[in-house]
Amino acid sequence: MAIPHGSNETSYLLPPNKEDWGGHGIPDFVYGQKELVPKGIQWPRNGPSLLDTLPLSRFDSALCLAWRQRMELGLFRYCLGELQTQTLPGAVGFVAQLNVERGVQRRSPQNIRSVRQAFDPEQFNFNQIRPGEVLFRLHREPDLPSALQQDDILVVINVSPLEWGHVLLVPEPARGLPQRLLPGALQAGVEAVLLSSHPGFRVGFNSLGGLASVNHLHLHGYYLAHRLPVEGAPSEPLDPGGRLHLLQALPAPGFLFYTSGPGPDLEALVSRVCRATDYLTDHEIAHNLFVTRGAPPGKTSSSSALTGVRVILWVRKSSFGIKEGEAFNVALCELAGHLPVKTSQDFSSLTEAAALAVIRDCLLPPAQAGEVQAALVALIAKEEQ
Repeated sequence: MAIPHGSNETSYLLPPNKEDWGGHGIPDFVYGQKELVPKGIQWPRNGPSLLDTLPLSRFDSALCLAWRQRMELGLFRYCLGELQTQTLPGAVGFVAQLNVERGVQRRSPQNIRSVRQAFDPEQFNFNQIRPGEVLFRLHREPDLPSALQQDDILVVINVSPLEWGHVLLVPEPARGLPQRLLPGALQAGVEAVLLSSHPGFRVGFNSLGGLASVNHLHLHGYYLAHRLPVEGAPSEPLDPGGRLHLLQALPAPGFLFYTSGPGPDLEALVSRVCRATDYLTDHEIAHNLFVTRGAPPGKTSSSSALTGVRVILWVRKSSFGIKEGEAFNVALCELAGHLPVKTSQDFSSLTEAAALAVIRDCLLPPAQAGEVQAALVALIAKEEQ
């Protein structure tokens, strides 16, 4: 992504001297209703290369300038260059990327044995990161209406990045929240997508057992200059009110929630999604979640307009730790169709059929998946009562 070198958002940059970083303080990125743009952000018709010519939002400029500076200062575990990328032949449209360094350099996952595991201050957590890793605090304007409890969200670099601009959204780390999705955190994630003018800025969440490697509440956000299958995959309604849909298309069936923009509809979606993830967590069912601009539910296609925000929720077998020997690990981005591959050999030989086999191995058996679907439909039905 081409980022302008000149900007007025210098407050998000670290001082030149490393000794001054600790006293730099955390700048606030304060946003209001007018910056949440639900419509008009689209993929260029002539390919991803034209994304570099699109105007950046204030949010994009702040994040990307600060992120690039941290990369230049060596605060990441490796220097992320332009990743070798290919779209796998086939009906799905998997976007595979070779990211050898992440496979080798990323922090080892914590010892986690339960989706409901409590926060442990003795384990690595985001209160232990270096001052320079925090880019800014994401904060809503006081007059931005919301019925949900709002937390300030730290936007922190992921030191083992998947792609350009890979950050973590961490709600008030001093509270020591376990990796269990909360409405305030999800609302911030959805609004971050709406704050970006880049169609490929996505946000996601991995539960414990869903390959979250740190048991301290956080969401991921990153840029990927490629369409993904889930943006326009067709779906069918699971309840009469159309509040819950089922994505049946590959790469994996998932539950689809949709909002056309900010306001009460977005808040209702956030509450609905978190009721679903609470149910899954309470029943020890691992899950992954992905937030992207996308088409409304129904008979859509990969070329459909991005008219709102899709939130896709997948249920899956619990998996603790990193699986060695697989071309990729299955978490939020892989289920959405983005495959960060660990080795050159796997990258050159990977096929759609092989990728689907890895993903299917992580999904719940059909009978259990059907039970979960019935339970979530019943949860949605309670809204009418």
